[in-house]
Order: sequence, then C-alpha cells, then structure tokens
Amino acid sequence: MFTHVMLGSNDLKRSRAFYDATFAALGGNPGEMDARGRLIYVHEGGRLMITKPIDGKPATAANGGTIGIAATSPDHVLAWHAAGTAHGGTAIESPPAERPNGAFVAYLRDPDENKLSCRSQPRR
Repeated sequence: MFTHVMLGSNDLKRSRAFYDATFAALGGNPGEMDARGRLIYVHEGGRLMITKPIDGKPATAANGGTIGIAATSPDHVLAWHAAGTAHGGTAIESPPAERPNGAFVAYLRDPDENKLSCRSQPRR
C-alpha cells in the first residue's frame, strides 16, 4: 500500500545514530544519504526516509501518529528497544511486552519525538 514513510528531523547526524542502531538490531543495514540530503533505509521492501523539512521550518512529531516497524521475533523487538534507548530514543507507554493478541510490542520516541512501535507477530 505504501511506497515509503518520510519523517522530518532537526539533526540528521543524531537521527542516523538512532536509526542505524535500531535497524541493525532488526538485521537491517545502515542508512544511506541520497543526493538531496535525505537519509534512506531500505529493509524487506519498505523504505523509511529521514529529512530536514523542505520548507525550512523545524521538524515536529505528528500528534497521534505512530510508525509501526515489523520484527521477526520478540528478541528482535527487545534488541530494537535497547538500541533505540541507547542511541537517543525515549521509552514510552508500557515496557516491551506481549499483548493479549499474542503480538510482542515496544514503543519509543526517536530523538525528534516521532512515535515508533516495533512488533513481532503473534505466535501460532
């Protein structure tokens, strides 16, 4: 359904440290900077792009918005959460845990306050 997700950042170096670490925890590769100065992560067909806003105004987090990131296991969710908090992210909501539907979920805010969640599918 989506071709990519784009997030604004006020500090691409800080964002790169955070997202490189969290994607590495999920088995992904470090981001690459394109010719337009956007940081791009490609993983399993999805693209996450981080950029300074093109209007020159400060980047702000979406009120009510959450970006969901898929993980293959609860261990990957835990590694993602640990990498994120170690690289400038903030743990939010409940600690990483299994939900009543069997999915294992963790939440963070990135260094620019964007809300992220990482989830592994329920065990079957």
